[in-house]
Amino acid sequence: MRAVYSTTYIPMSSAEIELFLLELVDVIADALQAEPFSAEPVAVVGDRMVAAHLTGVETLQRTVEVLGRALLFAPELRGVDRLAEKVVAILGALGARFATATRLDAFRQQEEIKSALLHAKQGVERVLRVSEARFREVFDSSVMGIVITELDGTIVEANEAMNGILGGRERLIGRSLPARFHPDDAEVLTASYRAVREGAVDRFREQRRLVRIDGEPAWVYLAVSVLRDADGEAAFHVTMVEDVSELHLMQKNLDSLLLRDPLTGLSNRQHFVTQLETVHSRSEHGITLYHLDLDSFALINNGLGHDTGDRLLQQTASRLRAVVADQDAFVARIGGDEFAVVVDNSPGSPGVTEMIDLINDELSAPTFVEDLGIAVTATIGVLDRPSPEWTVGQLLRAANTTLHQAKAKGKRQWLPYDPHEDARQRAAARISASMPGAFENGELEVDFHPVIGLADRTVVGVSARLRWGSLGHRQCLDMAAETGLSLPVGQWMLRHAAERMVHWRNTTGTPLLPLHVALSPMQSRDEDLVGAVKQTLDETGLPVGDLRISLHTRAVLIGGSDDNVQVLTDSGIPTGLNDFHGGQDELALLSELPIDSVTIAPTTVRALATHTDRNPLLHNAMTSLVALVREAGITVTAAGVNTDTEADWWAQIGTDTAQGDFYTATRTPTALADLFNTQP
Repeated sequence: MRAVYSTTYIPMSSAEIELFLLELVDVIADALQAEPFSAEPVAVVGDRMVAAHLTGVETLQRTVEVLGRALLFAPELRGVDRLAEKVVAILGALGARFATATRLDAFRQQEEIKSALLHAKQGVERVLRVSEARFREVFDSSVMGIVITELDGTIVEANEAMNGILGGRERLIGRSLPARFHPDDAEVLTASYRAVREGAVDRFREQRRLVRIDGEPAWVYLAVSVLRDADGEAAFHVTMVEDVSELHLMQKNLDSLLLRDPLTGLSNRQHFVTQLETVHSRSEHGITLYHLDLDSFALINNGLGHDTGDRLLQQTASRLRAVVADQDAFVARIGGDEFAVVVDNSPGSPGVTEMIDLINDELSAPTFVEDLGIAVTATIGVLDRPSPEWTVGQLLRAANTTLHQAKAKGKRQWLPYDPHEDARQRAAARISASMPGAFENGELEVDFHPVIGLADRTVVGVSARLRWGSLGHRQCLDMAAETGLSLPVGQWMLRHAAERMVHWRNTTGTPLLPLHVALSPMQSRDEDLVGAVKQTLDETGLPVGDLRISLHTRAVLIGGSDDNVQVLTDSGIPTGLNDFHGGQDELALLSELPIDSVTIAPTTVRALATHTDRNPLLHNAMTSLVALVREAGITVTAAGVNTDTEADWWAQIGTDTAQGDFYTATRTPTALADLFNTQP
């Protein structure tokens, strides 16, 4: 209300205006939240604004400014999907309808004026002077330009408003109106005037351009009809002219906002999708899509400020334009620090490798900000000459997938699209995406695997392992991490395993074997880990001394797990490290924290098994490592030992326990199932 109150005269009180606008805001909010989404219901807002005389020069501009800011941050709309895209569509529909309603309102006024003109010209003699006075008053005081011309276009009457539209102080009478037609519109307008003169149409209304006295174009709405003499013959043309240059500029700016990124001037994502579809469908030699993500751009924003980050984004946009300046290509900004380059290939187009080098060389040149030379690098996913049958959605998904694969390799990397890897990752993604439902439906299971003392090959404990159908423990943990289920799945596994062990003890009367539980990285860093473990022990009845917890080594190294190790140990729970590789930084943890045991990572165990004869260096190093760790009073377990030969070697170098298929291969599965996997 405050924004538009001063832009025009409205025959309502401020309170009435506010209530009126509140109704329009409700219409917009309802449209944004509706499913399926459509901007069409918002058209009525433009009609009602014009009907209420909210038609000032700045009214629409201020309306767009207020709504553009407020709708994006309204709490009630926070949950709306693709809010920014919908807001842009809403504002576009509002602006377009406002322009249409304003034009129709102007045409209505034009018709009233023309009606007065006709009555004035054709009035009977006895009211001639009254009619002439009325005509002159309307003619002179109208804010719209009015010009009466001979049939050949010579001006015989023109009011001051018309003079102002054309931007000159010289009188127009006697001059030619067609001479003021814009060259690009002259042919069409001449034909339209002829159609009215010859009676093919009664009148025409068109948005066209006239040329001002200073040579600049003026966008106008023309409403043209004909005045006839007493015999019904065409005598004059009457042309009503409304200057809509400012409205046209505002519409052009609004269109630009819908299609362009305001910071870099590049096509935004919405416009990019349209361009990509067009180029891909008509390309003769195929397109190449380069999807770029600037490396570690958050460091620039956080370290040097967002103003510096914005300057670098602008510089990046300029340099990418320079790379493809001599090619049939376009550049778009499709995300915060993501860009896309699309090349419509020709026989002379550079190859992918050459293009990557051009992009990297261009981006690597430093930009100096406050005497600091700052440069950015980019990781790039490349989709080269995809099938013409692919949709835009398939193109974008394939390029984005390839980009993420390249980012996994490190900084300033690039990869071409690999359909086989894409199919593999899509299959894995489908399985991962279904894990929350599987967890909710109870499809995950906990299996028990024996922990074997290598000195006498006896079972000294059981290890709880996740299983989901054919997917093993490691795969389940990875998928849980991808879907945000690490904590709930890990806590469920611990509780379920404890309940099963207590049930087995109560059912068989046999003393419990220690329960080994290896935590995921997320669980290892969980601030509530100690509380969750204690609660599980209290509620299941599993004795503290019968639980062995091992935290993920890398998570402990990164930090945030030290307190968990200390408090668990102080609580009487033996605490170790899993996924241990024996690096120097990992060994340092053994002297810094009260570690009870380490479990050698399965990948290291497999590597040693693979290089049994070819690389004694690895075996000598592991022999020394095991001896060193055991000297510190820490138990060593090897995970993933698959054969008796491997088990013998680990026993020989002093390893305390092992897990793996080497034990189950020489025992009957039924006996193991009865021993460890008895259901409550």
